[in-house]
Amino acid sequence: MKPFSFVELELRVRTILRRGLTRESDVFEVADLRLDVLRRKVTRDGVEIALTNKEFMLLHLLMKRQGEVLSRTQIASEVWDMNFDSDTNVVDVAVKRLRAKVDAPFGRKLISTIRSVGYSLSLDA
Repeated sequence: MKPFSFVELELRVRTILRRGLTRESDVFEVADLRLDVLRRKVTRDGVEIALTNKEFMLLHLLMKRQGEVLSRTQIASEVWDMNFDSDTNVVDVAVKRLRAKVDAPFGRKLISTIRSVGYSLSLDA
């Protein structure tokens, strides 16, 4: 332990506190789709949508990476925390179920399939 000045410690703590905490946004919105991470609530056009935990995680990933094309491998590793096995269709089934809840009842489709690549969530779907 080195000797230190309490005044210097106090100044350093104040500086850090002034910077504030930076963290990821708690609410994501794409068109009329809204995902509130803290409340674990999803709404579309004002209608609340009930999602399973994995569906919520999948939608959260797609929304926070809006406009990007995510491969099945990326989705499987981030949502299921597993190495992707090309023989499994876990991601495809999850996306299909998510679409049935988030896209099917509404006029505008947000989740799109990029053939032979993966999935994307954007206004251009």
